[in-house]
Formats: sequence, C-alpha cells, structure tokens
Amino acid sequence: MNESLHGPEMVLTQASLPGFCPVEDALKNLSQAGIELRGAVFTRREVVEFILDLVGFTAERPLYDKTLLEPSFGEGDFLFVAVERLLDAWHRQGKPGGIRNLVSCIRGVELHRKTFESTRQKLLQQLRGAGLSQTEAMMLCGRWLVHGDFLLAELPPEFAFVVGNPPYVRQELIPDALLTEYRARYTTVFDRADLYIPFIERSMKLLATEGKAGIICADRWVKNRYGGPLRKLVAERFHLAIYVDMVDTPAFHSEVTAYPAIFVIKRGKDGSTRIARRPEISSKALTSLAGQLVRNETPKPGGAVSEVTGVVSEAEPWILDHPDRLKLVRQMERRLPSLEEAGCRVGIGVATGADRAFIGPYDGLDVEEDRKLPLATTRDIRTGRVQWRGLGVVNPFADKGGLVNLAHYPRLQRYLEERREMIAGRHVARKQPANWYRTIDRIHPPLATTPKLLIPDIKGEAQVVHEEGRLYPHHNLYFVTSSEWDLRALQAVLLSGLTALFITAYSTRMRGGYLRFQAQYLRRIRLPHWSCVPRSAATALIDASASGDIDACNQAVFTLYGLTAAERAVIQAIEPER
Repeated sequence: MNESLHGPEMVLTQASLPGFCPVEDALKNLSQAGIELRGAVFTRREVVEFILDLVGFTAERPLYDKTLLEPSFGEGDFLFVAVERLLDAWHRQGKPGGIRNLVSCIRGVELHRKTFESTRQKLLQQLRGAGLSQTEAMMLCGRWLVHGDFLLAELPPEFAFVVGNPPYVRQELIPDALLTEYRARYTTVFDRADLYIPFIERSMKLLATEGKAGIICADRWVKNRYGGPLRKLVAERFHLAIYVDMVDTPAFHSEVTAYPAIFVIKRGKDGSTRIARRPEISSKALTSLAGQLVRNETPKPGGAVSEVTGVVSEAEPWILDHPDRLKLVRQMERRLPSLEEAGCRVGIGVATGADRAFIGPYDGLDVEEDRKLPLATTRDIRTGRVQWRGLGVVNPFADKGGLVNLAHYPRLQRYLEERREMIAGRHVARKQPANWYRTIDRIHPPLATTPKLLIPDIKGEAQVVHEEGRLYPHHNLYFVTSSEWDLRALQAVLLSGLTALFITAYSTRMRGGYLRFQAQYLRRIRLPHWSCVPRSAATALIDASASGDIDACNQAVFTLYGLTAAERAVIQAIEPER
C-alpha cells in the first residue's frame, strides 16, 4: 500500500457541521453514553472467526494488499482478530513492503470515547506483542483507528471487506437533530428503522468492486416495513451471498432480545444465496460450516447448507425459509390473486391511546347510547369462540366524519371532561388540542354490525374466530371481512396450513418463537375468487370450519388448491417454533 507514513495522525472525528450545534452536542453525549444507550453488544470470538472466514479475510491470502473496515469496533471483538490475521499473512510472506504496506489495511471507527481509548491501548499492546516497535505500533494505531460517528465520519471511498456488529439503537433513543442529519444522508432511515439500518447502507456503499460485507445484526429488517428501502438497495446494486440464521445460538457475550443473523453481501447482482441455520457455536463446527458455505460445489440435498435463488426482489420481504417452501409460495403468488384481490378486506381494531378512559364495562359507560359500541378483545376469543366479557368503547366520532359536537351530547361531554387529564395528555391530543377527545384511530360503527373473522396479532399458530356482527374489534385484533367469500369457508382457509406457509414465510418471529399475524402478512395469502370455488369444495370448507378440525380444514384446502402430495408434505411439515 502506498499511503505516506509521515502525514498527520489519522484520527478522524465526525464531519464538521458549522452552525449545527445540536448534532455536535448529540454526538458528544453519545460519546459518553452507557452501553444500553449505545446499543453495544459484544460478539464471541468463534463467531468473529466465522464471519471473517465467510468474507474471505483469511491469513492464507495476501491481506496486506486489501483493506478492511470495522464500522463500530467497540472493545475490539472483530478488530483484534482481523489484525491478528493481517499480521499472520504479512509475516508468512516475509513482511513484503515493510510496515508501509500495512498503513491502509485497517480502518476501525468508534464513537464512545472511553471505549476508543481502551481499545486503542489494547491494540498497541497487540502490535508490540507481534514484534513491532513502539513507534510503528503508535503510527498504525493513529492510521487505523477513527474516533467519530461512522455515519458522519470521513472515510476512504472503498474497502475490500467490511465486517462487524453494528449498534442496535432504537430510533426513539436517537436525538432529533442527529436523526434529521441521518435522514438527510441515508435513504434507508425510513419509518421506524433502528440505527443498524443506515450502518448497513453505508457499509455496503463503501465496498469496492467484488468487495464483501459480513455483518451480524437483528434479522427483522429482512421482512418488516422499515427494512424495505434497504432491501431495495440490495436488490438494485448488491447480492445476498450468504445468510446464517443465528436465532437461539450464544453468538454474543450477553443475551439479546432481537433475533440475530449473519449476512454476507457482495457488490454485483448475480448468483444464488446460501443458507445455514442455527449452527453449533464452536470453532470446529463453524470452521467446517464456513467451508461448506463458500465452497464452489453445489450443496448436497439435506445437508447443513441449502442454496436458493429469487430471495431478493426489489423491496419485497425476503423469504429465507426452506427452499421447497419458497418455491411453493412463489408458485401460488404467480397463479392466484391475493386475499384482498379476491374480495376480502383486512384491517385492525381501534387504538384509543387511553384505554382506561375510553374502554370500560359497556353498561357502565355513562354516555348516550349511540356514543358507545360493544368491544371485542383478545380475551373474548381466547377459547376459539366469541365469549363477550361485556366491555365497550366510547365513540367520539360523528357518523359522517369528524368529531361530534360535545354540546349535543351532555353525558358524553361530562364523561370525557371527568377524564380530561388522562385523555388530553396523549401525544395525539397534544398535536391537535382542539380534537383532544378523539381516539387514535377513527371508529366506524358499521364495522361492529358486519360479520367478520377476528385474528389475534401474536400467536404461535393461527387463531381465527368467526364474529357474527355484534362487536367492534380492539387494536390488537385484526379482522377480515368479505363481500364475496363465505366467511365460514374463508375461516377454514385461514385456519389451514396454507396460512402457516405464508405467515412463516413473511412474518418476523418474536421472542419465544411467536409469529405476527399482522395485516401486511395476511394480505399476502393467495386465494381464488369465490366464484371459482366448486360447490363441493365450498361445502367441504364450510363443514371443516364448523367442526373446528384443523386436519379437515387442511384436507379441504389442499383439494381446493389442487396441491400435490409433495406440496402437501411441505405445508404439513410446518410446525410452531415455540
């Protein structure tokens, strides 16, 4: 490498932002923050070695001709192992080019001041222990380590490797001024994206031609809404080469609530994706698995590694499930309309923002009769049938839109005024003080009298309950209505393994293995138009629904969809992962 040894010490700070003190203040605070606020999680050495093997940063290669970036080096989990391999490769070849050849090989960025200084001292010791002089070690630390915010720091334009574990910081913990700056720089800071999302964006954009990024982080972005722009960026300019599911593995030195995965992303758009799941965390097992994942040979069927194509498609969620499930989902998506295209509507119940004020025993809500509705909650359908517990919700909305005039409803006015402090303190009320008594979601009374299917949000498997048209759903219940489909027949479809196929393909799993039966995932289910359902199939679906027998629902659905024995086996193999 040709970078001069005699320039100024290369310890970079965040980009200069004249006159924008709130950003600088926020960075100063974060540089002194505790572990939780910084989202610091430390990676086990075996996993670090595994990721470096996956991207090809191995001592057998001339690493002194390559460049590696660690975006958030923390206590040096990746940094020390990478430097160890770099020096090993350099020594093996007789130290070609001398110390000069190592100057540009490493860049590590860290914002937290105490962590930066502590890791810098440890790196000095590592370099001295490897035979470098104090002057050489000081010089390399000065060139390699960057104190600043990775998302704002000035860095060389291209790296052959980017590896690391980006900070997991929720958006609401990022100071507003800093978040505004991130949004201006990174297209992936979308919706409620956490901090690791723009970290991945910049990591990818800093890759040289044929460069590889090896990142371990939460897996939720591959399917949820806020990951859409990042998935689109990968689809347009990069390639997901390797995905390793690390759920329920001790990948870190401490327990984490997010489900982690390893992603190896390359520049370029061609190629399939190799997948491995929940490996044993030991040096021997991970070394063997890395060899299988990077080997040029096609993986053997039934082995630890599978290979799939078509994972990445624009901003669409990634289906990183079993290849046979992906094939079946894609096949159905090509030949059948979606749930809503087939005449069904999916929605979610009312969020009030102050349930203690707006919700109570229906008979005890002292408001005008047309200002309250009987309410369905998850507890009402816990048994699989509706058993109403007698709750109701206050409705402040006029039938034709907007809020009612409280002067016309004295009982409602008195009821709300008695709870004004609780209701007016909500964020939605502070934004629009004149509308202080509105619920977060508008209430549409006709929904209460519309027959519907009710589906709880978080479950290990589908629970779909028929509600004949007496209750209004609460906010943690999704509902499905249809002007085309018979709801009893539709209930059989939604109770069947077909729904499990689509929900497991598209939903992120929560802690404990639970799935999210959200509207965005329910809408992806494929369904024929009711007019295309033969009478015999319709009767079988309705009878299966009435019996509550899941096996009967499966058989009726499998017949309707014309699934082969192999396709049925794929669906029947899906089990709740709790």
